[in-house]
Amino acid sequence: MSNTTRRPSAATFAAVLTVFALTAFATTSAQTVTVATARGDVAAPANPAVVFSYDYDAIDTLTVLGVAVDGAPPLAGVVPAWAQLDVLNIGSLFEPDYEVVNAEQPGLIVVGGRSAAAHDELAKLAPTIDLSGSGDLLADIHRNARTLSAIFGKQAEGEAALAAIDAKIESVRAQVSTADDGMLIMVSGGSLSVIAPDNLRGRFLYDVLGLTPTIADVQSATHGEPISFEFLLEHDPQWVFVIDRDAAIGTEGAQPAAAVLDNELMRNTTAWKDGNVVYLNPFNWYIVLGTGLSTANAMLDEVAAAFQ
Repeated sequence: MSNTTRRPSAATFAAVLTVFALTAFATTSAQTVTVATARGDVAAPANPAVVFSYDYDAIDTLTVLGVAVDGAPPLAGVVPAWAQLDVLNIGSLFEPDYEVVNAEQPGLIVVGGRSAAAHDELAKLAPTIDLSGSGDLLADIHRNARTLSAIFGKQAEGEAALAAIDAKIESVRAQVSTADDGMLIMVSGGSLSVIAPDNLRGRFLYDVLGLTPTIADVQSATHGEPISFEFLLEHDPQWVFVIDRDAAIGTEGAQPAAAVLDNELMRNTTAWKDGNVVYLNPFNWYIVLGTGLSTANAMLDEVAAAFQ
């Protein structure tokens, strides 16, 4: 759990109560804040005492802002540095534990992406906001950071973090612009798939950072369009960026992506010969989708390091 607390001291709390007693209207307006979400502008509770999140990107951003999360789905495999470990298990992204949520009565629940389908049921139990992506990844980073910053009175911290990310994006875009083209692929169960530019995982490389796709006409499937090594050699990308799905989800006994790619056909590609095969952090590029503040920074750093 984060060491930073958002709960006021006893003296501060007493002073706030005195001010609230002066006017009922001030009480009402001070308790909610209007914020942007995937479902439009909504009134969210201001500075809620207990927060549950079914969105890992939101937990990431809240950690950067110094806000503690009280309940979250458990993480499997490698745990990122931003994870808040001392939290209540509230079920999975796809199957929330509604009994626990109802018993704990959180002040705010955050959903997004994989957990968005549970929004309506969770909203019956506690105030719930949906921070799912809009399709514009950079806009989502800004919207979600500003929404969470506004709820917890952390606007200054949020704007500073966003300004730093925007500056880093411009720097990395300049590096990426030196590449003729590139391809984002996923390795899973020994097989390959190419990720489309408009896929959730492709947008960071292609939209945010401006990488020219080796092939633009790719089926936009959740896990990409299946391809062969012959396909890779035929289209011969200058850069190949690799997501190891098995490593991301902790598949036991799976062959690492680096071993899968180490074959004669792959060794004949331009990317391999030039040392331009980049193995991306599987958690950042598969489990979360880049809208968390520290994850976005880490993803930018990965790409920047590849072009140095």
